[in-house]
Amino acid sequence: MTTAAMPRATQAAPPVLVDRRGPVATVTLNRPASRNALSREMVAALADAFTGIARTAGLKVVILAARGAAFCAGHDLRELRDLHDPAALKRLFADCAAVMQQIIALPQPVVAKVQGVATAAGCQLVASCDLAVAAGSARFATPGVNIGLFCSTPMVAVTRAVARKHAMEMLLTGDAIDAATAAAWGLVNRVVGDDDLAVAVDDLAEALAAKPAAVVALGKRAFYRQIDQPLAIAYAETAEIMAQNMAAADAREGISAFLERRPALWSDR
Repeated sequence: MTTAAMPRATQAAPPVLVDRRGPVATVTLNRPASRNALSREMVAALADAFTGIARTAGLKVVILAARGAAFCAGHDLRELRDLHDPAALKRLFADCAAVMQQIIALPQPVVAKVQGVATAAGCQLVASCDLAVAAGSARFATPGVNIGLFCSTPMVAVTRAVARKHAMEMLLTGDAIDAATAAAWGLVNRVVGDDDLAVAVDDLAEALAAKPAAVVALGKRAFYRQIDQPLAIAYAETAEIMAQNMAAADAREGISAFLERRPALWSDR
C-alpha cells in the first residue's frame, strides 16, 4: 500500500510521502527543489507521518529517506528570515524538536537513508534516527555558525551521537565532514557506494524486520531511558527490564530455539 496522506500539506505534491511494504514503512522527504528543507509545512507533515506510523499495527521498521540530490538542508532559511514573530519562531523550533523526539519514541527502529548533504537540522534528523546508512558522496555539517545562527537545536542530537570534541569541531567550524568521517565519528553506521544505497538500506530493514517486534520495541525504549542515567540507576532499571523481557513468550521461544538449534518462531510471525 502506498499513501501520501499528509492533511496539512498546502501544495499539490505532499511534502512527505509514506510508503508501506509489508512490515517496512518508508517516510520520504518530498521537496527536492528546496533540498528538502525543514519548513513549517515539512515539519508538520513529518509529525503527521510519524503519528500515523505509531498508530499502525504490523510495522516493524521505518526508513527515513529523501528525494533529490540532498537529504535535508536544514531549516528553510528564507522562511526563518521572514518570520519576525518571536512566538512563531519559538513554536517552529519546538515543533521541530518534537519531531526528533517522535523518532526516538517510535517502537520501530528508524533508519536514515542519506544521500547528498545533511546539514544543520538535516544533520540533526540523521543523528536522531536509531541507525543511519550513507552514500559515499554524502556530506554532513552543522554550519549555522557561518551565518550567525549557531546550530543549538541540532547540537542536542549530534552531541548524543558523536564524541564531544568531534561535535564541537562540527559546531564551531561549520565545516562539512565526508561520509567516511561521519562513520568514524559515529554519526552514521555504515557507508556504501552511491549506487548501493537502496539495496544496503533494504537489506538492513529486512534484517531488522526479522527480529521479534515486541523485543525490539522494549530494547529501543530501554536504550534511550538508560543512556543518560547514572550508572547504578541504569543497571537497576535495565535489570528490571531484563526480568520483564525474560517473562515474555519471545524470550522463552528464542532461548529454546537456540538451545535446540532451530529457527525461532516469534509471536508476531
